[in-house]
Amino acid sequence: MKVDLERLYDATDNLINQQFYLGGQDLIIGRNAEVSVKISNSGQIIQKFKNLFNNNINLFLEGKYLQFLSLFKKIKGLNDAEIKDINKELQEKLTYLDDTDFDYVVLYTLVLSSLISRIRDLHFNMSLEEINKRVKSKTTITNAVIQGILDDLFMKNNNNISILYNLSYLDALAESFNYKKVAHTCKIQKGKFINRIVKIIVSNNN
Repeated sequence: MKVDLERLYDATDNLINQQFYLGGQDLIIGRNAEVSVKISNSGQIIQKFKNLFNNNINLFLEGKYLQFLSLFKKIKGLNDAEIKDINKELQEKLTYLDDTDFDYVVLYTLVLSSLISRIRDLHFNMSLEEINKRVKSKTTITNAVIQGILDDLFMKNNNNISILYNLSYLDALAESFNYKKVAHTCKIQKGKFINRIVKIIVSNNN
């Protein structure tokens, strides 16, 4: 099988930047560029994350998926259990694809998507817990009502939600690659959008 590495590098770029980062501008965006936050050095961090994929692509091509995935334990929140779980998901997808004539770029995209989604969701869930805590400190609203309002915001692609999702992700990457100032900036920005969401939830419940 002739491997076109450029296609894999492009896949890394596209999947990591997608609905997250405007290349070369240090701009973290929401679902689109309508809402954005400029965070200095974010591009350097994102490049380091991309390098973790690109520099170890040979392990993927050799089918050493668990070994490849294990390299990402350096990302905050990804421990052995999480990596094993992602690998299990991947093996299930491989079994499903067994009888099809799929492209290696498709498989690589599946690996990237599984990893990126897991990192994003882990850290966004922490931000949601903080929202829950702050709402509870202001009102007697129930968990079910909070979740209902959040679900509505998700469905409407609320800009505060989408940018918080991405700031939570960048914060995790900044800590993982030891960019303390960037992580600090992310936490300040996260706090701002968390407070906006808290305000929406509290006002919707009144």
